[in-house]
Amino acid sequence: MDKDKIHQLRQEVYTHLTEELLPFWTTRCIDQHNGGYITHFDQHGHDTGEDEKSLIAQTRCLYTFASAHRAGYGNGELADLARHGADYLLERMWDPEHAGFYWMTNRRGEVLIDEKIVYGHSFAIYALSEYTLATGDQRGIDYAGKVFDLLQRNATDTHYGGYFEMFHRDWTLKGPGPAGGDRKTLDVHMHLMEAYTTLYVCTGQEVHRRKLLEVIELLVRKIMHPQYGTGIPQFRPDWQVAPQIKFDIIWGWDRFTEDGVKHEAEDNTSYGHNAEFAWLLIHALEVLGISYSTYKDQLIKSFNHAADNGVDWEFGGVFVEGSHAGAVYDREKEFWQQAEVLIGFLDAYRFLGDEKFARAYENVHRFVFDKMILHHIGEWWPLMNREGTGPIWTHMSHSWKINYHTVRSMIQVVKRLDGLL
Repeated sequence: MDKDKIHQLRQEVYTHLTEELLPFWTTRCIDQHNGGYITHFDQHGHDTGEDEKSLIAQTRCLYTFASAHRAGYGNGELADLARHGADYLLERMWDPEHAGFYWMTNRRGEVLIDEKIVYGHSFAIYALSEYTLATGDQRGIDYAGKVFDLLQRNATDTHYGGYFEMFHRDWTLKGPGPAGGDRKTLDVHMHLMEAYTTLYVCTGQEVHRRKLLEVIELLVRKIMHPQYGTGIPQFRPDWQVAPQIKFDIIWGWDRFTEDGVKHEAEDNTSYGHNAEFAWLLIHALEVLGISYSTYKDQLIKSFNHAADNGVDWEFGGVFVEGSHAGAVYDREKEFWQQAEVLIGFLDAYRFLGDEKFARAYENVHRFVFDKMILHHIGEWWPLMNREGTGPIWTHMSHSWKINYHTVRSMIQVVKRLDGLL
């Protein structure tokens, strides 16, 4: 990419971020009456009235405002919005008896689901560490540290390594199958890597560095495919590959069959996750002061698989998922995969210097800006058909489609395009 092209792309991203995307959230998501954030909006950006506040949506929204403020956006307003979310999280979602955060409250702050889900706690560490870095409010890192300690005490598998993920309120492990007590996942361990990275930036504590290194090694040696370097979604406690199933406490809206089992349940990988994992690994290595070459083979495999197999060179954008060997299974276009590969392909271009990744970035960029963003509303369609001619899902936000992927992507893309300039 020449400088004129980079300037053009950068201006598109910056304008969308500052004039459309951030304003979508700052003008409608603050719950002035009950505290915390309103997170459910229809295709017109109207509040759907859904009576829930989930741990994942509240922490991701807190992260978004804190990270955008720390990146220099909002003229101070975003710090106030982050503090508003932190107040609700710490005052209404923290369990004073057993510690940790409840999974879900209603809008008034009354507990609906009291279970302790490590996926949500990874984002609590991530968001609260970012919040302290952004605002200096000591409460953030105090509670991030408490959650870190809780996970080491209650969730660590001291025999096989890694973390169990699904617990009752008192931190007793849930049962097998859909309850999730006999599963370990790429998702949780990847998000713990990003959480521990930001935690370590905030504290500089050696124990946080050690645990970050530990989860990186686990991801590379156990969770990524030994041949293809691609992410394997689910495992049994002993790290044997397990069929990908839907949990009772649902993390997201991936497409499953009616019996709750994924198509190609033991041979599927997400192009978005592979690119996201690779750029988060690069960021972690930069924070740790470790050379990229330590994991060069892994990074090359992750980036190449996403670019070579995931990019739709006919209609634009990146597919949802396919086999580890390369065959594409799901040709629809989901918002978060687009957001993550935009960051990942720029890091791959920076790291490897291969013009393939510049072309892949431009391909996905054009799909997103021409087809996926509703510029008059400000947010992105959640799921589109392959051609990008129409949405399959139409909501602008709910507990799983929040601002974390879209805003973070635009902030990180501006940063990387500035770096290329």
